[in-house]
Amino acid sequence: MKINIAKKPSICLKKLKAMDNWLSLGKLLIMVLVLLSYHYAHRNSGLVFDVLIFLLCSLGLVFRQMNISVPDKTSSSPSSLSSSSTSSPSISSSSSSSASPSLSSFSKGSLYEVFISFRGEDTRKNFTGHLHEALTKAGINAFIDDELRRGEDITTELVQAIQGSRISIIVFSRRYSDSSWCLEELVKIMECRRMLGQLVLPIFYDVDPSHVRKQTSSFAQSFLKHTDEKKVERWRAALTEASNLPGWDLRNTFDGHEAKFIRMITNDVTTKLNNKYFDVAPYQVGIDTRVLDISNYLGIGDSDDVRVIGISGMGGIGKTTIAKAIYNEFYERFEGKSFLEKVREKKLEKLQKQLLFDILQTKTKVSSVAAGTALVRERFRRLKVLVIVDDVDDVKQLRELVGNCHFFGPGSRIIITTKNESVLKEFAIQKIYRAKVMDREEALELLSWHAFRSSSCPSQYLALEREVVNYCGGLSLALEVLGSTLFKRSVDEWRSILDELKIIPRGEIQAQLKISYNELNDNYKRRIFLDIACFFIGMDKNDVIQILDGCGFYATTGIKVLLDRCLVTINRENKIMMHDLLRYMGRDIVHAENPDFPRERSRLWRPEDVNDVLIDKFGTEKIEGLALNLPSLENTSFSTKAFKNMKRLRLLQLNYVRLTG
Repeated sequence: MKINIAKKPSICLKKLKAMDNWLSLGKLLIMVLVLLSYHYAHRNSGLVFDVLIFLLCSLGLVFRQMNISVPDKTSSSPSSLSSSSTSSPSISSSSSSSASPSLSSFSKGSLYEVFISFRGEDTRKNFTGHLHEALTKAGINAFIDDELRRGEDITTELVQAIQGSRISIIVFSRRYSDSSWCLEELVKIMECRRMLGQLVLPIFYDVDPSHVRKQTSSFAQSFLKHTDEKKVERWRAALTEASNLPGWDLRNTFDGHEAKFIRMITNDVTTKLNNKYFDVAPYQVGIDTRVLDISNYLGIGDSDDVRVIGISGMGGIGKTTIAKAIYNEFYERFEGKSFLEKVREKKLEKLQKQLLFDILQTKTKVSSVAAGTALVRERFRRLKVLVIVDDVDDVKQLRELVGNCHFFGPGSRIIITTKNESVLKEFAIQKIYRAKVMDREEALELLSWHAFRSSSCPSQYLALEREVVNYCGGLSLALEVLGSTLFKRSVDEWRSILDELKIIPRGEIQAQLKISYNELNDNYKRRIFLDIACFFIGMDKNDVIQILDGCGFYATTGIKVLLDRCLVTINRENKIMMHDLLRYMGRDIVHAENPDFPRERSRLWRPEDVNDVLIDKFGTEKIEGLALNLPSLENTSFSTKAFKNMKRLRLLQLNYVRLTG
C-alpha cells in the first residue's frame, strides 16, 4: 500500500504534463488551419505552400521539445506507468547486485578498497574472476571493470575508481601489454602511487617478472604493435616501475596452485587494509627520492644492529611528511611500531603511554616519567621495533622516550625529526639526514597539483607560476598553502595575490616558520637573527661575527645556534645565507613593532623608510640599526641632526650617502 500511495502523485503529474503538451499542440494546429483557410480564400497558392512548410517545421520542433509519442490506452493507465517507471531500476539493480561494483556506483560517491587492473581476454573468466570473488567474500570492496574496453583513452569514471582506491592490484598476464587501455590504466595507477601514496601490488600470472621489467618476450612482441613514441615511453616506464615493486609470482608460489595463491593474496591484502597507514600528503611530489635516500641510511634488513637516524631541517620543509612515508614503507617489517607526532607540544607521560600501547597493544599504567622510561627499557629489549619521534626540541624528551640503543631489540630503527640539529648531536645520533628544499621542477609540479589539480599548469599561468615558485624557494609548506589559495583563481587574482605577498606574508606559513624563532632561548640570539635577516644576508661569516661581537652579542655561539635550528646556512664561500621566507618572517617581526611609523622600529633597511626618517629628522631611541644603500652618489643630502636622537644606534651602513653637518 505504501508503494502505491507514494507513486500516485508522480503518475498524476505525468498525466497532467502530457495533457498540457497536447493542448498546446492542438492550439497550434487550430491557428495554422485558420491561416490556411484565410490564404486559400485569397487564392494565394505561394503563401499556402509557405504555410504548409511552416506547419511541418513547427510540428517537428514541438515533438522534439515535448519528446512524446501519441498516447495510447496502455501508456495512460496507472498500472502501466508504474511498471514503466520501475522497469529501468529493476534492470540496474540486478546488475548492481552482482559481486562487482560498477562504474555507475562509483559515480555516486563510492570509494573502493582495492582496484584490480587486468587484461580481460586473458584472465577475466579464470584467475582475476576468482581473485575478485575471494576478495569480495573476505568483505573487501574491490572494483573490477566488467566491460570489455577498446581504444586507448580510459574513461573519467575509471580514473575516479583508481584514484578512490586504497590499493591497486595489477594482474600482469602474457598479453597484458597488447592492450593500450591496460597500459594507460597502469600509467594512471603509478601516478596515484606517486601523488597519492596509493599501495600498488603486482601479480605475475604465468609471466616472468623480468619480462615485464625489461619488456622482453611476449611484452616485446606487444610493443611492436604500438607506434606512438610518447605513449610507448610512458608505458615502458610504468611497466618497469610497477614490476620493481614487491608483489607475487604465481610460478614460484605454492607450485603454481592458484587456489592457495589466491587465498594468500586475500589474506595479505586484508592485513594491509587493517594495518594503520598514514595519510602522507595530498600530492606526494619528490617523496619517493627522499625516502630512498633515508632508506640507505636505515639499511633495514641488512643488519641486526640498532640504528638511530635523525632528520633535520627548517620548519615547513617536509620532515614529518618524509617520516610518515618511511613509516608506511617499512612498518610491516617490524614486530612493533609507533609514530609519536608533535612531541614538542605534548607531555612526556602521555607520550610514554602512547609508545607502550603502540608497541605492546595493551594499556600500561605509567606512574611517573622515570617509571615510563624503565618500562620502555624492560619491555622492548627483545622486540624489533620501528619508532618515529617527530618534532623534538629538547634532548630530555629523547632520553625519556627512547633512552639509547640498548632499550631495543636487534634490527630496531629509531627515527627522530627536529628543527634543532643540536638535539641530534647531543643525543649522539649515528646519521643525520638534512632535509632538502624542492628543486625547481618538483616545486612547479607540486604547485600545479594544488592550484590546478594537474601535474602542469595552463599556458597563461606559466609566468605567474614561476614567480610563486621563486617566492616559495622550494619550501613544500609554502607551495601547498599558496597552491590551495590560488586554486580556481583567475590570472588577475594570481597577480593581485603575488603583489600582496611582497608586502604581507601568508599567516599560515609565517606561523610555522616562527616556531624556531620563538624557541630561541635568549634575547641576544633573537636579535642576532633579526640583524642577519635585515642587514647581513650574503656577507662573510667572519665579518658578521666581528660586527656583532662589537655589539656584545657573542656572535660565534649565537650563529652556531641559528645554524643548528636551520634558521641560517653558510655557503661554500663562507657567506651567511637565509631562506627567503625566513628573511620575510624576520623582517615582518621588525615591521610589526610599529607598522605605521618606521621611526618606532628597531631596524630600518627599506630605502623609503630610511629616507622618511632622515629627511624629516625623526630618528628615535628605538632605532638600533639603519642601512641605506644608494646606487651612486646623488644630489640629495641628509643632515647629521637626523641621528641626534638615535641613542641606541649600534649598526650603521651607508653607501653613496651624502651627509651635511
